[in-house]
Amino acid sequence: MTSQTITAAASGTFELGDLTVNRIGFGAMRLPQHGAAFAAAAVPRDRDRAIDVLRRAVELGVNHIDTAAFYFSPLRSANELINRALAPYPDELVITTKVGPGRDPAGHWLPHATPAQLRGQVEENLRQLGRDHLDVVNLRIVGADSIAERFGALAELREAGLIRHLGLSNIRPHHLAEARSIAPVVCVQNMYGIGGSPDQGELLRTCGEQRIAFVPFYSIAGAGREGGAITDNSPEVHTIASAHQVSTAQVRLAWTLHQGPHVLAIPGTGNPDHLAQNVAAGSLRLSAGELSVLDSLGRETP
Repeated sequence: MTSQTITAAASGTFELGDLTVNRIGFGAMRLPQHGAAFAAAAVPRDRDRAIDVLRRAVELGVNHIDTAAFYFSPLRSANELINRALAPYPDELVITTKVGPGRDPAGHWLPHATPAQLRGQVEENLRQLGRDHLDVVNLRIVGADSIAERFGALAELREAGLIRHLGLSNIRPHHLAEARSIAPVVCVQNMYGIGGSPDQGELLRTCGEQRIAFVPFYSIAGAGREGGAITDNSPEVHTIASAHQVSTAQVRLAWTLHQGPHVLAIPGTGNPDHLAQNVAAGSLRLSAGELSVLDSLGRETP
């Protein structure tokens, strides 16, 4: 596979509301720093290199970038890097952000935003990105409590024109039904990958039935989460990667995209070579037998 010549268009497209995106996108979480995301000892990434990666992603056809105001290191902010690299933004570029959690200037996590605080988080994303509206805003959830009040606050900002579309992140199935009773939901971001929870597989199928994009995070890292893949990988994944002459990460991304036409991928990296490989994974077609083998792998544990 010659990853240098393959663009994100090879992955196909899906719609986030009225916005069409290629199914291979880019996650900005790792752009501000090397090492585990949000770790106190993380080393800020070279700014020019991060900007070059973002520009290269767009050159390779990526038109869906996932970010958040709380993606920052002591010297770098993902939103600031995106603004510097890509503004004025191409018309076809869709930037998805998240609100709910917060971090203070030292990087410490803060409690979830109240409905009243969510407007401030939306406005902070607008300011950092240099936008007059946000394409998609996901409400990120921790726990099983009702989200009606918080999602309702975002729905009001959507009505006011600050947000075009709404989504959800890290949710339970009942959250989706609750949110859809308030306003349209265009995407769900949950942790999912090879060996993932059957419950998440069921939510993935529910989203497909409702024409909602399902956007897995940690589809490469799996249980390694912010620190990266730590179970890389079972012999079966290595065997399939060798057969296609690709990396195990590309196999994981390809498996993710094979889960349904509504499934998007948002792998992140600060390495231009890894970026090209991630984009090229959108053209990797796995056989029914290979998919069956990967489907059978047990749920990963750290």
